[in-house]
Amino acid sequence: MKNLRNIFLLTALLSLAVSCSDDDGGNAQNVNLDVAGIWDLTEVNVSSAQDVDMDGTSSANLVDEVDCISGTLLIDGDLSYSYEQTTITVTELTNGQFIAQCSGSTSVSGTWTANNAQVVFSGSSVLGTFSILNGTLVNDVGEDLPGIQSFVYTKRP
Repeated sequence: MKNLRNIFLLTALLSLAVSCSDDDGGNAQNVNLDVAGIWDLTEVNVSSAQDVDMDGTSSANLVDEVDCISGTLLIDGDLSYSYEQTTITVTELTNGQFIAQCSGSTSVSGTWTANNAQVVFSGSSVLGTFSILNGTLVNDVGEDLPGIQSFVYTKRP
């Protein structure tokens, strides 16, 4: 009788250990939820400084030069995102000078995942992967003028 009780206790303990496992059969992911929030476009960097607004001061950040540039990235805690940004057209003039103009906007949405180094946006070919650098999100396009080097987003407080 004592052996039967020990076997029953051992069986109960094993059943309890298996039922309390961390693996619930779901697809739980390790996601950096610190990136959730509203992010504003603060930089649109080009390969060489330009004085697009003709104020006598050149900047490699087109946000300083073109008033109509804006962008917002909402990264939600439910792993969805929505994005809207001004479409920027850069055209070469002469002698290494360029003009940048706003030409509408782009809006997309989808899902995201992130670790401590990057955020990957799915559902659109517009965003792709952003790096997390010093509290900002950076989309490093890497093109020389008339292309864009990078887009930088800063999280709202």
